Amino acid sequence: MFTGMTDTMTTEMTSLVLEHLRAIRSDVQSVHFRLDALTARVSSLENSVASLHGDMAAIRVDLANMGARIDRVELRLDRIERRLELADAPI
Repeated sequence: MFTGMTDTMTTEMTSLVLEHLRAIRSDVQSVHFRLDALTARVSSLENSVASLHGDMAAIRVDLANMGARIDRVELRLDRIERRLELADAPI
């Protein structure tokens, strides 16, 4: 009499454990997919930041070149003013 009842309880317990394990597996798989998606997004952000750093470096080079060019134009303007005697007298 107890044998049949024990077998039924064991089967129910096994079934319950398997059900929980399947649910856990499903949750872990969902977390894994989300982690993969987040990893791809972080990688994309890292590439974007690296690209921005490169763009900023290029802008700094352009600014330095423009500053040098303005300096050369200023020197030429000073020479022209002196040649035409348009320069203010030194104080």
